[in-house]
Amino acid sequence: MKLKMEDAEKIADKACFRFDGLIVAVAQDAYTGEVLMVAFMNREALIKTLTTGLAHYWSISRDRLWMKGETSGNVQRVLGIVFDCDYDTILLRVEQIGVACHEGFKSCFHNIVQH
Repeated sequence: MKLKMEDAEKIADKACFRFDGLIVAVAQDAYTGEVLMVAFMNREALIKTLTTGLAHYWSISRDRLWMKGETSGNVQRVLGIVFDCDYDTILLRVEQIGVACHEGFKSCFHNIVQH
């Protein structure tokens, strides 16, 4: 999924960036439906994602824009994007190349609560 800059900017204009200019972004495996990770995007990350077809996020810990997999090679090819009803959360349907979690797991959601 790659859009022209003008189309990407129109979509970004609709997004409701709430938390210090950020929007919650959920990455979901486009083939299995598994939730892979949750991160944040700012306007620049959203536009980069829309225009390159690769997932870009805003790193709170690094305080900078980053492309998923820029150092690990575990990139996310974006196959589809859906906003929620309020346009304050975005769902990225991705083809995950490698693992999504920085700890080496397929998904960041691997810590099962035991009772």
